[in-house]
Amino acid sequence: MTKTRKTLNYILLVIVAFLILIPFFWMLSTALKTENETLHIPPLLLPAVPQFGNFARALTVAPFMRYFANTVIVAALVVSISSVITVLTAFAFARLKFIGSTVLFFVILSSMMVPQELLIITNFMTIANLGWMNTFRALVLPFGVNAFNIFLLRQTMRQIPEELYTATRVDGLSNFQYLRKVVLPITKPTILTTMLLSVIWTWNTFAWPNLITTRDEMRLITNGLSNAFTARAGNIQYELQMAAATLVVIPLILVFIVLRKQIFAGMSRAGIKG
Repeated sequence: MTKTRKTLNYILLVIVAFLILIPFFWMLSTALKTENETLHIPPLLLPAVPQFGNFARALTVAPFMRYFANTVIVAALVVSISSVITVLTAFAFARLKFIGSTVLFFVILSSMMVPQELLIITNFMTIANLGWMNTFRALVLPFGVNAFNIFLLRQTMRQIPEELYTATRVDGLSNFQYLRKVVLPITKPTILTTMLLSVIWTWNTFAWPNLITTRDEMRLITNGLSNAFTARAGNIQYELQMAAATLVVIPLILVFIVLRKQIFAGMSRAGIKG
């Protein structure tokens, strides 16, 4: 019975992995096709001759490097600001005792239930009134707080024995010293996980940068490339668009490969402790 269950689990995992990889395979296949092959009916599974030159053309047809640089800058700023806020907030909820902490924590968690689309108009009006249109401040600040990252890191910090905190306080360490010398080294995998989640969140966002950037030089990869490969005749050059999309995905894949052990460790350490 156990072997049968393991076999079924493996089969299920293979099916799920196959379904997840289909879009990536189709993206790469389209990136290597000619324009006629992308429009062929019925669709062609593979190109007759791989067109690796599409990747070089994608870099020249659109201001790809400008969009890429903007995205990297925004992602770096978001990760820096969000990480500081996440660490301090999670530590306060995990270890410090203050009136209303439980209620406030559940208020933060409840914000995860609110679709971001409901807040986008209010945020847009705020940014417009502040005169921050087409600025990095408008692209960064709305992503400075991530409720899920706070929850994940708070759960990890609660796994640290309270006796260790008491002992450090007896030794004369302040809360900040305890956070820096004890908590941060222990929770490093989870912190790396939250940082990667912030990068992915920023890397994939479309609606917000598309709304507040009207100048081409301020666009990110997601909204910049969405209309960058339209030919004069009005036809979308799908092969170049998919080539650019492949180049966009590669950095995230490389980051995941390099940090996969820390990410898995961070997710497993979060636990379910209340």
